[in-house]
Amino acid sequence: MVQELIGQFQTMTPVLIMAAGLAIGLEHAFEADHIAAIAVQVSKKKTINSISTIKRLKKSVLASSVLGVFWGAGHTTTLVLVGLLVFVLSINIPQNIFLNLEIIVGIMLVFLGTKTYLNKSIFKTKHIHPHVHEGEIIHTHDHKHDGIHKHGHKSYIIGCIHGLAGSGSLVVFVAASLGSLQLILPFILIFGIGSILGMAMISGIIGLPFAFTANINKVSTILRYIAGSASLLIGINIIYKIGVLQHLFGI
Repeated sequence: MVQELIGQFQTMTPVLIMAAGLAIGLEHAFEADHIAAIAVQVSKKKTINSISTIKRLKKSVLASSVLGVFWGAGHTTTLVLVGLLVFVLSINIPQNIFLNLEIIVGIMLVFLGTKTYLNKSIFKTKHIHPHVHEGEIIHTHDHKHDGIHKHGHKSYIIGCIHGLAGSGSLVVFVAASLGSLQLILPFILIFGIGSILGMAMISGIIGLPFAFTANINKVSTILRYIAGSASLLIGINIIYKIGVLQHLFGI
């Protein structure tokens, strides 16, 4: 589908080109490594057990979708920056660089999958706030933000990494076939919006089973380990393909 759309760019009107960019962005969100990365983030999201099932489902879908939006925003940020470097500042960036950078995605997925099994937060950020009591006694204490605040930042960074490497960045070079800067940058932006919408939808769907099993710890744990395993296996596969089959490591 994608290749067919790209091949017809020269015969399309600007409106159809933008619609194609949206469609390609939606499809791009469904790539396995994207789903694996966001599934790990969704699996770590806290679910409120004390509310009714319907409310829990609504909150879970909304919260999970927000994580997808953060991922898509990060992904789009990187693509727009690459587009500005290539088409506005005329900086020559060889396409194979982005293909080789795909190995960073593999390493990241292995890291996310491993951390899921360890069930530990390696990078913890504490927020310290001073408080004044009677007698002008001042003390500080730290607090933790909610899951969306915490995982939203991570999802944004993960999206940025995905946008830097592999097929996402290649869209920037595909856009070059449009020939006009007035079409290229809007196309990249529309593609990014499509990926945001697609990932928001995927994240919301992934959040449903975790909401349903919020009161069943064993099942919830199994689902979390499934997400971690998928991330680990896909990451290892990417590292093998880029590092070994494409001889990045000189093997």
